[in-house]
Amino acid sequence: MSVKEIFETMDYGPAPESAAEALTWLVDQGARFGHFIDGSFTEPGTLFDSRNPATGEVLASLTQATQDDVDSAVAAARQAQPGWEDIGGAARARFMYALARLLQKHARLLAVLETLDNGKPIRESRDIDVPLAVRHFYYHAGSAQLMDSEMDGRAAMGVCAQIVPWNFPLLMLAWKVAPALAMGNTVVLKPAEWTSLSALLFADLCRQAGLPDGVVNIVTGDGAVGEMLVRADVDKIAFTGSTEVGRAIRTATAGSGKALTLELGGKSPYIVFEDADLDSAVEGLVDAIWLNQGQVCCAGSRLLVQEGIAERFYAKLRARMDTLRIGNPLDKCIDVGAIIDPEHRQRIARMIGSEGDIHQTLPCPEGCYFPPTLITGLSSAHPLMQDEIFGPVLVAATFRTPQEAVQLANDTRYGLAASIWSENINTALDIAPKLAAGVVWINGSNMFDAAVPFGGLRESGFGREGGPEGLAAYTRPVRTREPLTPIAPFAGSNADPQPVDRTAKLYIGGKQVRPDGGHASGIYDAEGRLIGQAPIASRKDIRNAAEAARGASGWANAPAHTRAQVLYYIAENLHARADAFATLSDRLTGMARGADEVSLAVDRLFTAAAWADKYDGRIAQAPLRGAALVMRQPCGVIGALCPDEAPLLGLVSVMAPAIAMGNRVVLVASQPFPLAALEFSHILEGSDVPGGVVNILTGPHADLAPTLAQHMDIDAVWSFSGADVSQPIEQGAAGSLKRSWVNDGRARDWWGPEGTGPEFLEQATECKSVWIPWGA
Repeated sequence: MSVKEIFETMDYGPAPESAAEALTWLVDQGARFGHFIDGSFTEPGTLFDSRNPATGEVLASLTQATQDDVDSAVAAARQAQPGWEDIGGAARARFMYALARLLQKHARLLAVLETLDNGKPIRESRDIDVPLAVRHFYYHAGSAQLMDSEMDGRAAMGVCAQIVPWNFPLLMLAWKVAPALAMGNTVVLKPAEWTSLSALLFADLCRQAGLPDGVVNIVTGDGAVGEMLVRADVDKIAFTGSTEVGRAIRTATAGSGKALTLELGGKSPYIVFEDADLDSAVEGLVDAIWLNQGQVCCAGSRLLVQEGIAERFYAKLRARMDTLRIGNPLDKCIDVGAIIDPEHRQRIARMIGSEGDIHQTLPCPEGCYFPPTLITGLSSAHPLMQDEIFGPVLVAATFRTPQEAVQLANDTRYGLAASIWSENINTALDIAPKLAAGVVWINGSNMFDAAVPFGGLRESGFGREGGPEGLAAYTRPVRTREPLTPIAPFAGSNADPQPVDRTAKLYIGGKQVRPDGGHASGIYDAEGRLIGQAPIASRKDIRNAAEAARGASGWANAPAHTRAQVLYYIAENLHARADAFATLSDRLTGMARGADEVSLAVDRLFTAAAWADKYDGRIAQAPLRGAALVMRQPCGVIGALCPDEAPLLGLVSVMAPAIAMGNRVVLVASQPFPLAALEFSHILEGSDVPGGVVNILTGPHADLAPTLAQHMDIDAVWSFSGADVSQPIEQGAAGSLKRSWVNDGRARDWWGPEGTGPEFLEQATECKSVWIPWGA
């Protein structure tokens, strides 16, 4: 037999990993588990089975949590939290190091158990999931060590409810538990019903590490348990899962004051330009879509190929697909393992149907397996091009120009991740910032590290996991905020005669415009004298303002220096009219601090201008031969309800950092004292602010807040209103899962440090991680 014949005919022999140690561990536990609450396992209750997806065999029986179980776990976490926080970051770091080392010592046991429970190939559990989980505990041990010295003014959230999915059970646990513990929080974790075993093994490791009782609690069960946990007395909820469930959680927690981060679904584009290394791009695509059987939220499930190379690339891809090995996940030679559950396999089969040109990897074993699939010939509007399949199914389309590639890539309601393949670094770095995605990989896919934040935009959720940005989600400022006292407008009936009536108008698109509804309300001073009329904005006015703001998108691309110069010019013009604004403020509010308000507003404009070219990103220290850039990009269009108590200062304090970062804003002015904002619009007109960058409306906050939150052209909503609008804003924002920042009825000191600073800049930007490997 010739060498050529050997290479053409030889096949991989089986290389099975032994499951004996993992099965022994299960038997030693009695193969029946209760919950892990307050440092010990409870007695098993009503049981359900955890099965091996590859064989259907029962691995263990787990307990379905009841309301009493959830309440007990939350109570244990609540009792343990003050002591855990008080021991200090350095002491917590020792426990974190111990957990990291225990994960390393039991790496093979964890990997095998994960594969048995999940169905993913053992190579992935062994080489990706477990090492990354270990990395997160080491990284966050360092974060705990440095917290006391480097995070002054920040404190733990408290008790964190954490709900993780079935596709990366151990890794998602590490992503959530490690930063929470590092920052002094305690946790109640609910693993997925289908894959709870590695979480229960982790609980056993917590005992071995000597973790104080109640710091980590684990309850098992179906989605009903997750609902109980969302409703429980917790301070923070972190959820990874489907967009539908994430939307339900956002709705359920609206107005509760609970902090929330959501890492949801995706339909990530995989863009291949004609100058790409096609063979490398094919291999990268195998990792992008068929890792974990495509059951990955950031899977590169939408292939976009430049027309000139499309047929050649498809041919290479089909040839590579035909060599993929599907079978026993414990076999180290297997590329694609089992689908998580027969129910999910049937869902995938129903979704793909028979449309388009379908190519599948065959033969496919019997049982809970699904063949890697490529579908071409679909329109960009087809459901398979738009909806998350969450399986080993790749859909493909072509593009002609880089601009068209960006349009197709962004033509989805998701915004989690993207891959760009090109040998031209100029092309790659031109496209990366334009993609609506929280993570962009250049000439790579599925790269993760604890130092690099991960998370999405749009309906892929909000918040980040990993890096300092992820830590911020588990801390809060150390301050006491008093309940906000609503301010009623002054009433009256007297009117001073005016030689010429001056009509106050809304400010939309750089112009003074009358309200669409044609209504106005009288504004009186403390003596009951009519000062003027303020227009009452409506839904139509919000629509017009949002449209104008969307049309001013060029502001985001303006150099930071240019934005700073505009802010300085606004400050100059406001200072020139300081006396007039001070007099107006005193008369509107009935107080005598107008001069201080104007002076501080000028200072806030200068501060925002100073930050415009200084609040930037960083290069994360990821284990990469290249760079992982963490960029700060504007959110887009921000709708904001300004504070009532500081009619000029509050509006400027909200507006300035938002536009300094490149956003456009739709501002709803102080409800009782709106005339200061409308007078300020004349300052904007003479200060080189492009039309649509700042839009100012007046009217009842309770009427306008839901429309702001629900509007699809508004990307984020802030509320510092004196009205009780936090709940309707968060409920309305759930529709498109836009970011919201609300005061929960608590006062903010606009005259002090709370009225400015990095908190506003952080809320005004989205974090994008761009991975750039390099080298020959």
